[in-house]
Amino acid sequence: MVAGIVRGGDEDSLDELASLARAAGAEPVGRVIQTRSTPDATTFVGKGKVEEIHDLIHRTHAETVIFDDELTPGQLRNLEERFRVKVIDRTALILDIFALHARSGEGKAQVELAQLNYLLPRLRGWGEAMSRLGAGIGTRGPGETKIEVDRQHIRRRITKLRRDIVALERTRAVKRGRRERTGIPQVAVAGYTNAGKSTLLNALTGAGTLVADQPFATLDPLTRRLELPTGRAVTVSDTVGFVRKLPHDLVEAFKSTLEEVARADLILHVADASVADLADQIVAVREVLGEIGAAEIPEVILLNKWDLVDDVERARLARRHPDAVPVSALTGDGAAEVLVRLAAALPQLQEVTLLVPHDRSDVVPWLYREEEVVSTDAGADGTLVRARVSERGLGRVQAFRVSPTAARAQG
Repeated sequence: MVAGIVRGGDEDSLDELASLARAAGAEPVGRVIQTRSTPDATTFVGKGKVEEIHDLIHRTHAETVIFDDELTPGQLRNLEERFRVKVIDRTALILDIFALHARSGEGKAQVELAQLNYLLPRLRGWGEAMSRLGAGIGTRGPGETKIEVDRQHIRRRITKLRRDIVALERTRAVKRGRRERTGIPQVAVAGYTNAGKSTLLNALTGAGTLVADQPFATLDPLTRRLELPTGRAVTVSDTVGFVRKLPHDLVEAFKSTLEEVARADLILHVADASVADLADQIVAVREVLGEIGAAEIPEVILLNKWDLVDDVERARLARRHPDAVPVSALTGDGAAEVLVRLAAALPQLQEVTLLVPHDRSDVVPWLYREEEVVSTDAGADGTLVRARVSERGLGRVQAFRVSPTAARAQG
């Protein structure tokens, strides 16, 4: 059963909560909504709604009630004492889904850290609830001593996980540093969960990323190389999907992973054009981008799943988002335009003339591999190269720059 507070009659968040519950393996059997501006400090919803939920639990035999906002430890205890079934909130549900999809060592450590940070202040309420469910109503809880032992164990585990994540981040930083030193622009694919980011990455690069019609199917970032129509190479990284009310502890735990977005030269913001709350999803993604320090990075919005949108809606979306690129990652329609817009939005290359000595045989192959070579001409003093290079690449070849006039004289 799902329950929550809505403001202004908008139930999209409750619809999404039901979808998240299904992704976690639960089937909602009822919904209770209360319209109010602020939650009740004691039970989140008002007393009347608490009784309505209680009655619905017994009619439907619901085993769990999921609330659409994060509950305080006190609210959690009060609700479980009244309902005598498991009560969880949106944060716990999202953490559970992340735990289902974590594959890499880093991903698992990040999710566990977020779960333990969430659990620690709620330990008493969770302990009593689990004891009650496991051994029947009326059984004593774990007791103060057991709770304190658990609390100390969790704190030690949190400390270890933080150390492990720092060590794993060093490995990620080395790999990221290598990419940055090449001068290849870095593009991050970001967007709301289930918007089609992984399908788009597959369409553009043939990456073979896992594609699943469920929230948070991608937790571990995947980076692939992509050649643009101009011949310029970029790296494209898939990232974890965002969602409204994304738990703060989860954002903190995934900071190292989300740095792939924060350090990008360009963000491809993939939005699902077929959903009714498209504008809200775009805002939610931008809020998370701001939280991780990526708000100022240039962005290209892609309106994905265009094949699911009728002509009337297409016209409306085109008016509301005139700079967005319509695309269907599933069919491939619009993929060519995505590459054109991506190339145009990247930091522009600077054209340079270089005289590369013959004993620096590594430079010209590197230019062909990482930058754009316009022409080469072998001379007595070295190879004369005209190339378009990125700002990062300019530092590597600065020592070989010559003026066009000097180059003509060399020729």
